[in-house]
This record gives sequence, C-alpha cells and structure tokens, in this order.
Amino acid sequence: MFAPMNCSIMGRAQKNGFLSFRTVHLRDFAINDYGQVDDSPYGTLAGMVLRPEPLAKAIDFCEPKKNNATVILLAADGVPLTHSLAKELSQKEHLVLVCGHYKGVDERIRQSRVDLSVSIGNYVVSGGELPAMILSDAVVRLIPGVIGDMESAETDSFAQNELLGCPVWTRPQEFEGMKVPDILLSGHHENIRKWQKEQVIPRLPSC
Repeated sequence: MFAPMNCSIMGRAQKNGFLSFRTVHLRDFAINDYGQVDDSPYGTLAGMVLRPEPLAKAIDFCEPKKNNATVILLAADGVPLTHSLAKELSQKEHLVLVCGHYKGVDERIRQSRVDLSVSIGNYVVSGGELPAMILSDAVVRLIPGVIGDMESAETDSFAQNELLGCPVWTRPQEFEGMKVPDILLSGHHENIRKWQKEQVIPRLPSC
C-alpha cells in the first residue's frame, strides 16, 4: 500500500537521510488469533469501528512521548490539510500517522492518544493510508534540502498567503498556434514578477 513512499521526492528524501519512514501493522496487535482489530459500534450506526486496544498498543509501540512525536489521526472530520499546516508539521521531529478505517476509530483513542486530527477534504475514502501519504508528501517536500531548489516550493500554490500559483509555460514558444505571453520573453524580471502576481487573482479557488 505504501510503495509510493519509495518513489520520486519521497524516495530520494529517505535515501538522502531527510526522512525515515516505517509502517506499523495494526493486526500485529489484534485482540485474538483471528486478527480482529474492529467491532460493531454501540448505538444505531452501521459499519465497523477500530477497537481501542490494538490502536493504543500500536501507537504506544511507536513511543510517541519518548520520540517527541505528534500523533495525527487521518479522519474525515479533522482540520483541513493546508499548506500552512504542512509547513508547521515539517518542523516537527517525529510524526505518528494513525490511519483510520471503516466507520472510524473508537473515540477514546482520540481522547487519550491523538494530538491532532487531519482531513484531506470533504469526502470519505476507504482508509487513512492514502491521506497519510498525501500528508507525508506535502510535509516532507517542505523540509529544507529535500527539494534541490527550495524556491520552487516557496512559489507553489498556497505557499504565498494560501493563493494559487500563477500559470506557467515552457518551450517551445509556440504550440498548436498558442504562444507564450510576450512578457515572459521580455527579460524584464520586475515586470515579469508583477505580471505573474496579477495572474494569480483570476485563479483564486471558488467557494
């Protein structure tokens, strides 16, 4: 499931020593020989909920207090993942990412083990693994040294006051009758920067 963590920027970050990533399998802490880690919820809700015992053991196995870790639960009702949050988390020494599943996790885990719940959007996916990888990618690329040209990350969408990035062009100068704007070919850096800043306004995300 976590194979993408070994590819591209994430893979290079690990190879170059900027990142150490490992997975902890919840079923290693199952409550019985059948590998049970979930149960039906109390009340009238349908679905299954991750039990607190295996989750608590799995989180404690990571020794979050000893490692000065921030324990993050990936959940649909968490705070939105934003660039500013990713930048804040990139300065943390150790993150423990708890991947929810099914209907969610027992609320007592949130109360006793979780420091922060994070959502990647107003929708639901089958488990927290994909959100965990998205959060990891957003965080790790902001660690100094991970990206060769840090200015590239600093001019990405949302890096400047949570605004979207400006449109970009590359060679050739003409493609299918469409030309690169003359201003970008002018060589006047100050005018170019001013023009690029103006292009951000029409690209603001709609509500």
